[in-house]
Amino acid sequence: METVAFRMVLHPGMREEYERRHAQIWPDLVELLRDAGIRDYRIFFDPSSHHLFAVLRRPRHHGMDALASHALMRRWWESMRDIMQTEPGGEPFQVALQQVFHLE
Repeated sequence: METVAFRMVLHPGMREEYERRHAQIWPDLVELLRDAGIRDYRIFFDPSSHHLFAVLRRPRHHGMDALASHALMRRWWESMRDIMQTEPGGEPFQVALQQVFHLE
């Protein structure tokens, strides 16, 4: 398993709405993410910058790269566009984070 971390940006004042939508995440989306190999997916919020920090684990051979072309994933991204920064294609703006320390 490998660990992946990335940063996204929430629009100011949208934390509660972001949490509400994720509390009601679609069961078929959860299944899609798990089928792609995503495990132990966590998202943290920094109120000083409105940044979201996501960390997940996945096997070396995963299906995450195919998620962007899946209609369900695109529908979820479209439902989140109004509360966070997105790319022109609709996917969340993401910046990959590099690990600099690990204590196991």
